[in-house]
Amino acid sequence: MSNNPHQMRLTHMVQRGAQVNGRRVVSDFAGRRHSWAQFADRVARLARGLGDLGVKEGDRVAILALNSDRYLEFFFAVPWAGAVFVPVNTRLAPPEIAYWLNDSGSQVLFVDDTFVPALAALEGKLESIRQVIYLGDGPAPAGTRPYESLIEGQTPMPDAGRGGDDLAGLFYTGGTTGVSKGVMLSHTNLVVNALNITPFLHFDPWTNWLHAAPMFHLADGAGAFAVAMAGGSHCFIPGFEPVAAMAAIQQHRPSHCVMVPTMVSMVINHPNVGDYDLSSLRTVLYGASPMPRAVIERAVQLMPGISFVHGYGQTESAPFLTALDPRHLDEPGAPEERRNSIGHSGPAIEVRVLDETDREVPAGTVGEICARGMNVMQGYWRKPELTAETLRNGWLHTGDGGYMDDDGFLYIVDRVKDMIISGGENVYSAEVENAIHQYPGVIECAVIGIPHEKWGEQVHAIVRLNDQDAVGAANEADLIAFCHELIANYKCPRSVEFVAAPLPLSGAGKILKTDLRKPYWDGHDKAVN
Repeated sequence: MSNNPHQMRLTHMVQRGAQVNGRRVVSDFAGRRHSWAQFADRVARLARGLGDLGVKEGDRVAILALNSDRYLEFFFAVPWAGAVFVPVNTRLAPPEIAYWLNDSGSQVLFVDDTFVPALAALEGKLESIRQVIYLGDGPAPAGTRPYESLIEGQTPMPDAGRGGDDLAGLFYTGGTTGVSKGVMLSHTNLVVNALNITPFLHFDPWTNWLHAAPMFHLADGAGAFAVAMAGGSHCFIPGFEPVAAMAAIQQHRPSHCVMVPTMVSMVINHPNVGDYDLSSLRTVLYGASPMPRAVIERAVQLMPGISFVHGYGQTESAPFLTALDPRHLDEPGAPEERRNSIGHSGPAIEVRVLDETDREVPAGTVGEICARGMNVMQGYWRKPELTAETLRNGWLHTGDGGYMDDDGFLYIVDRVKDMIISGGENVYSAEVENAIHQYPGVIECAVIGIPHEKWGEQVHAIVRLNDQDAVGAANEADLIAFCHELIANYKCPRSVEFVAAPLPLSGAGKILKTDLRKPYWDGHDKAVN
């Protein structure tokens, strides 16, 4: 524990918010409205409640829940108690949830009504969880404790004082035992990230952030911390649905939110979009994939007062790396291709394009996008070799291929890693292949991303069976259903191609996925949609 008052602390955001904006509403959800002063008091009392459960400095505390004001309280009460938060992806299958909880060694788990049923599937599979906290308002299910019972009657706990390089959170990427990695982010990582995004998104005490994207994901979490740093406000919908989002915008009048392009498309193409007042929105941060030209043109037409900012990053950088301010598109002489850029690096982030020897390449030359700065992770939880490889020579190697132009604008052209982005979610091909290989008769498979008009990319599997006579009778639906039992729905193949011939291999014996992708990406500028 650092216990150095001069080091950056997430909890300082709460203390400052109560000090300078104490009467202003910080959270508004389901009829519950709390001022910053009330919020700080609840956070300190919830931290005391965690301490009463035996949570000690450095212990991990997990949450599996949809968006809510209580999720925001969790994000600050856990570090206030000196512990480490572990947000769990709400789209995982029970075996994946169990792996995350066991690998992190989480001792306490917060769940809401949506995920209470998952507890039965997790029975007997959790190695370290000692207590489950129920986030709902109804009677607490058997074996759980009600959330408010940790707060009511408690004496506020003094801030534990963790900060700086102390671990603040574990954010997992991937999802199965072979691939999933816990990204270790310190207080400094998350505070510096908040400082980096504030100039691009113009956060201030009057900012009202709509949590429409999932709070377990750092795209939204980064906004949560940065808005808290500014002393702003938060409103919530449990999960994204276009009507719910539009209704929340009309009711709560948020100024900012993050949406992946798929979400924006679902809103602007909804038949009832004209029935809602969306005029409060000033800035929408989007990422995960480029915004199709037709979508952003219609969005600007429907919502002319909104600035759409294209952001780029990854969990390992807490997560922000670059952003494209749309005002750059209107600069005199701005090239048309700038619309495909992911913008400039953050003010306290160094981003460069490097070759295989980690030397910077000339402008316009494709290499690997790398970064360094105080936002870059400490490493992967209990994976020192992978950490050393990813952070070699002091640079975070993103695994994304790209180039930078003479004006410092960054462009992604392809992936170094075999990752598919579908509807804003990262899908690692190795995870899907691990599931497919458990299907009877599979001797070889490759999972690739192919173009999809709505989701950006679609998970596609190419499979060879050991019985070549069975290829004609192979059942696509059966294989997909089999995968649904093992991995999250969004990771499962949407299409399957059964082949008789061996898949193409490199000299090192690796499947040449580039060759497999080519037929699907003909006519596209880049092999990522």
